[in-house]
Amino acid sequence: MARPRKDAEVALSEAQELTAGLIDRLTCPTGKQQAFMRDSKAPGLRVRVTTAGAKSFVFEAKLNRKTIRRTIGDVRSWTIEAARTEARRIAVMLDTGTDPRELERQQQAEKVVASAAADWAAKAAALTFGETWQAYVADRKPYWGEWQYQDQLTLGDAGGLKPKRGKPDTLTRARPLHPLMAMRLVDVTSEVVEDWAATEATTRKSVSRRAHSCLKTFFSWCMEQKQYKHLVPANPAKTKRAKEVFGTPSVRADVLQREQLESWFNHVRQIPNPVISAYLQCLLLTGARREEMAALKWEDVNFQWRGMDLKDKIEGRRAVPLTPYVRSLIEGLPRRNEWVFSSVQVLAQDDKTALRRVRYHAKKGQDAPVGIVAKRSASGRLVDPSNAHRRACTAAGLVLTLHGLRRSFASLCEWLDIPGGISAQIQGHAPQGVREQNYIRRPLDLLRVHHEKIEAWILEQAGVKFDAAAEPGKLRAVT
Repeated sequence: MARPRKDAEVALSEAQELTAGLIDRLTCPTGKQQAFMRDSKAPGLRVRVTTAGAKSFVFEAKLNRKTIRRTIGDVRSWTIEAARTEARRIAVMLDTGTDPRELERQQQAEKVVASAAADWAAKAAALTFGETWQAYVADRKPYWGEWQYQDQLTLGDAGGLKPKRGKPDTLTRARPLHPLMAMRLVDVTSEVVEDWAATEATTRKSVSRRAHSCLKTFFSWCMEQKQYKHLVPANPAKTKRAKEVFGTPSVRADVLQREQLESWFNHVRQIPNPVISAYLQCLLLTGARREEMAALKWEDVNFQWRGMDLKDKIEGRRAVPLTPYVRSLIEGLPRRNEWVFSSVQVLAQDDKTALRRVRYHAKKGQDAPVGIVAKRSASGRLVDPSNAHRRACTAAGLVLTLHGLRRSFASLCEWLDIPGGISAQIQGHAPQGVREQNYIRRPLDLLRVHHEKIEAWILEQAGVKFDAAAEPGKLRAVT
């Protein structure tokens, strides 16, 4: 049989055994966008040609009475036998009821997911402990108070700043978690945490013990987050060695004994600044937390109904009685701004004369004299009276923290025949037991009856002469 000429027209009406020559001679008929030449050896295999001359292998068949067409590839890239093999593979899929188009869509979706997973794995591998810590703090912020939020936020600070208090020529130290901040999260293993604990415990065990507790909570949070749980399969901070390094925290025992009350009151009432002096006495006589009392505003004090509305970390707010002596202390304070315990006026320490003048006017509830510029805290309220209290306690021969005043209130109440739930409610402790939690509801008047007894007994033991009945809300000088 003679070989057809190179320009001979290819018959498209019948299936033909595909050859390289036939494919070369294949052209698109005039007036059509594309044309197909069928293969006789592989049913469903076609060679498509377009008006532009592009040629490719395609597969065409019926599925559920609908024509489907899949492109196999360019004729320049695929051999005829390879195209036939691919066509037979697709035909087998159709015979089993599998739609190759759906299969391709699934494969494409799997590729997208795999690609996204690979990208996330790459990012996760480079994710630092510090970045994850910031995400943790932001997520937990609604469940924390402002003090706890700020403390957690700065737990990894690098330090190196001038201290707000203390020696001006020194710089602040790095916070306990700073050594971990630049590390990759996946690299913070139990061995790393144990080495960190051993290093930190040698210089600041108490602070680092608390940081270790925060670290355990952080990793537990990571294990609950879908984007981090595969990076933290187990909590690396929960190890026996790290726990042993820090040991068990000792229970604080600083508390005022009954016989120490007189000395403490004498020296605290001699503190030159009346705001600090009143604040410290109010802490002892109410058993409040230091920040609860420091955040007291004038609008929170009800002189008519003798009550105070304190910020409470358990319930949000709580009402406590305004006892006579505490009322006299508060009424004697200057109203400089919205805060009951407004910020203390402080001058440069080298100007002693001006400082004495400011203290003299402060005792009278007056502002600093004209020409004397005084500094106040940024918040406008008392921030840290610890130094003044420490000096007063040293002079009295006592060792006592501000929180020790809260312990003192609870301990001193034991001298009186007062139900434990009364003092606990005044202090803002969570109710203990089913009865306290579900049945006891004490009004403010009932608390006041007992609270005034507590105050009167403490003042009696301290030797403080105060006659609320004779002159309500005022101190009375006794010779």
